[in-house]
Amino acid sequence: QVQLVESGGGLVQPGGSLRLSCAASGSSFSINAMGWYRQAPGKQRELVAAITSSGSTNYAEVVKGRFTISRDNAKNTVYLQMNSLKPEDTAVYYCNARIRLLRERYYDDYWGQGTQVTVSS
Repeated sequence: QVQLVESGGGLVQPGGSLRLSCAASGSSFSINAMGWYRQAPGKQRELVAAITSSGSTNYAEVVKGRFTISRDNAKNTVYLQMNSLKPEDTAVYYCNARIRLLRERYYDDYWGQGTQVTVSS
């Protein structure tokens, strides 16, 4: 089995920075794209940023220029550097990865448990 474990959330003042990490653990798997989603109270979960296995990235318009997604394939880890944080960035952030168990033919979506990010003075 594969698990995604997130870390790095917390409380930060407006204008501050946080770095989220998400590591995939387990055995005998292959990772394709990885990404970060967020869900604020009363809202639907939305894509924040994604990165392919070759390093191509895409971002939600509202975070472009402030957030940076990266990954370390050797560590099966994806990161989200969040700068110039705003109160509207407050949400639970979820890690997502497209993973194929080597005994399977197809990739499937895996999710982390979520980490709270609160931007408030």
